[in-house]
Amino acid sequence: MLSPRRTKFRKQHRGRMKGLATRGNRVCFGRFGLQALEPSWITSRQIEAGRRAITRYARRGGKLWIRIFPDKPITMRPAETRMGSGKGAPEYWVAVVKPGRILYEMSGVSETVARSAMRIASYKMPIKTQFVVANTLQNA
Repeated sequence: MLSPRRTKFRKQHRGRMKGLATRGNRVCFGRFGLQALEPSWITSRQIEAGRRAITRYARRGGKLWIRIFPDKPITMRPAETRMGSGKGAPEYWVAVVKPGRILYEMSGVSETVARSAMRIASYKMPIKTQFVVANTLQNA
């Protein structure tokens, strides 16, 4: 599963997910992509589940890019702990995803295979997504 090797600070504020994604909202590396339509935290486990689904369906064909990285620590307190005594320990990592962000990219396979693989991966995601094809004029 993905997680940072080291971070400057162990704990972070939760923050807000206002607005649309201004970066990472175009298909850059591959030909096909899976685009987020809602804001959400996507955990490292969900990212890995989507990656496995795509690679299994494509049967080692083509190339896959993961365009999101879980760099935000989410803390949790132990069960049945009294109020106070500070913030909990980091439990898992999430990627903050805004609408428009490309989650996965794929190339080297036909559009039907890519579409089916991305559809299976979208079932693993906690948000609505859409399949996008890179603009051929954009690369020229």
